[in-house]
Amino acid sequence: MTRVIHDAGEGVHKEALDLVSSDVNFPKGHFPDYRIGPNNQIIDPEETQEAVPLKEIVAKETAQLLEQRRRLSVRDLKEKFEKGLSGASKLSEEAKRREAASLDRQVLLKKLRDVLDTLKGRVAGRNRDDADEAISLVEALAVQLTQREGELIYEKAEVKKLASFLKQATEDARKVAEEERALALAEIEKARAAVEKVEKALQVHDSASSSREKEEIEELRKEVREARRIKMLHQPSKVMDMEFELQALRTLITEKTQLCNQLKKELAMIKRLEEDSSDLFELEGSDTLGSQFHIIPRVDGAPSITNCPIQWYRVISGGIRELISGATKSTYAPEPFDVGRLLQAEIVLNADKFMVQTNGPINEAAGLERYVDSLMKRTDVEFNVVVTQMNGKDYSSNSVHVFHIGKLRMKLRKGWSTKARETYSSTMKLCGSRGGGNAAARAVFWQARKGLSYTLGFETDRDRNAAIMLARKFASNCNVTLTGPGDQVHGT
Repeated sequence: MTRVIHDAGEGVHKEALDLVSSDVNFPKGHFPDYRIGPNNQIIDPEETQEAVPLKEIVAKETAQLLEQRRRLSVRDLKEKFEKGLSGASKLSEEAKRREAASLDRQVLLKKLRDVLDTLKGRVAGRNRDDADEAISLVEALAVQLTQREGELIYEKAEVKKLASFLKQATEDARKVAEEERALALAEIEKARAAVEKVEKALQVHDSASSSREKEEIEELRKEVREARRIKMLHQPSKVMDMEFELQALRTLITEKTQLCNQLKKELAMIKRLEEDSSDLFELEGSDTLGSQFHIIPRVDGAPSITNCPIQWYRVISGGIRELISGATKSTYAPEPFDVGRLLQAEIVLNADKFMVQTNGPINEAAGLERYVDSLMKRTDVEFNVVVTQMNGKDYSSNSVHVFHIGKLRMKLRKGWSTKARETYSSTMKLCGSRGGGNAAARAVFWQARKGLSYTLGFETDRDRNAAIMLARKFASNCNVTLTGPGDQVHGT
């Protein structure tokens, strides 16, 4: 009996195996060796590395998007949202594929369960126990797949929410970008309209100024034609009469100016005598550039100051005194740097100090500024000078030298021989002569470089002051300030 059952069992077993093998393809000749993991999960030993769950990926990307949301600009936010939307669509497609695969697995498991139930009814003994064990494994796997399906459904819902959120955010970002673009275009149009308005105004102004200039030029041409006509008609008497009248007017204005300055000086002296009768000395000279001041006794019997220490100062803004280095004689000739400032001289006599000062600020010489402006139109200006000192020592020769003042450098020559030629630099010094003497108003001190200096005498005080002003303007164009030794730089 046992033998018959055994034979029938083997035949049924083979027949059941043939039925199972027709629907299910086992890579091995036995059921897979599954094991139960945490949370009743079935773990395949061969699958050592599991893929990261879709839920974790979505949660991580959502956290990153929310973290970077505040730091992104409108355009970057739009691009990010579009990328997130495409990623969400990909994730949704992947979830659909997984869901389809899960459904296929459920169908396969159901078929496998049916086959195992059929097999269980046909076998007995140990084979029946194996069939029961296989059925339990299939049921556990079905439970696991059901759990995975629930998770996939939840993840699918989350992905749909995220996709809708990203889509809405993308639309919002697109709207914001369009609004910003519209505002920017409006601002650009306003700026363009303002620029066009300014250009029109400039064109109108240029046309008006050009028309005025043309009218002025035409008037000047008419005057020139009239002057030429007068000369061509052999009537030079009118021009000569006008020149004589202008010369007489200039002479009269000069005399009146000198008289006015003299009266101002006398009034100031009278006021000072009334205020303080203890002053022993006073300044003699005009408060005009080109003159020379002398310290003279104001009362008879005043002590001599020949051997007394004397120091000259210029008073700058705020009543601050600035020492004039080297001006230690009883005479001093103002230079262009002193225009608009008071001059003071301090005399030390038997431990007592006496102070004398000019009646008012130094005035600029009439016509000097126009003369300098006309000279600046040249690239090189020449002055005839006499060298009186070289490096602080008297110069033996009294021959005439030529002093060149150019836009980039200064030069002193005698005939074809060049004595000194230097470009404008911080080591160069130029100022009026401060060594006293009767010719101080026509002399300058020029330090070409360290170790080489000259005292030059000009033909007139006008040439001396014009040379100083011209050299300082040319040096200023080269970003160099020409001052005297020890002078401080102040705005003039």
